[in-house]
Parts: sequence; C-alpha cells; structure tokens
Amino acid sequence: MAGSHENLEHAEHAQHAGHSNKKIALLISLLALCLAFSETLGKSAQTESISLNIEASDTWNFFQAKTIRQTTLRAAAEGLTAHASAVTDPALKAAMQKQAEAWQATVARYESDPKEKDGRKELRAKAEHYEHQRNTQLARYHHYEVASAAFQIAIVLASAMIITGMAVLAYLAGGLGILGLVFMGIAIWAPHAVHIV
Repeated sequence: MAGSHENLEHAEHAQHAGHSNKKIALLISLLALCLAFSETLGKSAQTESISLNIEASDTWNFFQAKTIRQTTLRAAAEGLTAHASAVTDPALKAAMQKQAEAWQATVARYESDPKEKDGRKELRAKAEHYEHQRNTQLARYHHYEVASAAFQIAIVLASAMIITGMAVLAYLAGGLGILGLVFMGIAIWAPHAVHIV
C-alpha cells in the first residue's frame, strides 16, 4: 500500500509532466503555424515561377519569330538590291531600290523598336528580366521547402519528446524550428544568398 508521501510524489510528478507537455504542445502548435506559412509561401513562389517561365518562353518565341522575319526580309532586300543593279530601266530600278530601302528600314525596326517595345533588343531584355524573376521565385521556393522540412522534423521530434520524456528532443525541435525560420527569412529577403539546388 502506497503511503501518503508516495502519492504526493506521484501527484507532483504528474503535475510537472502535465506542465511540460503543455509547453511541448505549444511548441508543436507554433511549429505547425510556421509550417503552414512556409508551405503557403512556397506554393505561391512555385506558382509564380511557373508563370514567369511561361512569360519568358513566350517572349523568347516572339524574339525568334522576329529573328526569322528579320533574316528573311534582309535576304529579300539584299537580293532585290543585287537584282536592281542589273536593271536598265531607271523607273523600275528606282522602285526596286525604294522597296529594298523600305525592307531594310523594317529590318532595323525588327532589331530595335523603342516605341513599340517589340524589337529583338527589347524582347531579349524582357525575356532575360522574366528569367531573372523566375530564378528568384525558384530560389524562394527551394528555401521554403527546406524550412518546411525543418518544421516537419521539429514537429516529429517534439511529439516524440512527449512520448519518451527525453528533453533533448525538445531542444532539437526548437533548434530545427529556428533553422526553419532562418530559411524562411532567407527566402523572403535574400533568396540568392544561399544556393540550394
């Protein structure tokens, strides 16, 4: 039969364990909240990177189409100029040269058109800008993924601490939670500071 002293010790131990479990439950709740933010922000960055990749691809396709048109028109203008040099009729020769000059002007406009912003020069700059933005979003996404993994492992360790009573697991969980927050911060403010993939 257990004495009153033993019952008191069991009650104190149960009270201490209950208080400790409440702290761990709070830690798990905070880790789960951070995980939710990390997952949401990561999915947003991933979606944005896909959208920017499509924009970059479309812009490069437009650039290639302009290049093909420019090359075709340049060849036609050069061929017409060469053919015009053999023509003896001055009116026909002047008309051919005028058409060749108009084509050369179009070739120049295809190279750079600051007014419409759809020359090859402008399209290249636009596509490269989209690629840079895409790469930034991908870097963010990868950092959020690392943060999410850290939060998930931390939740498992904190849960294991409740079962085993090993305090070291709670400290490891807290450390991984901090690591997850660090990677979230990197993703938000300096996505290119740490290269993951």
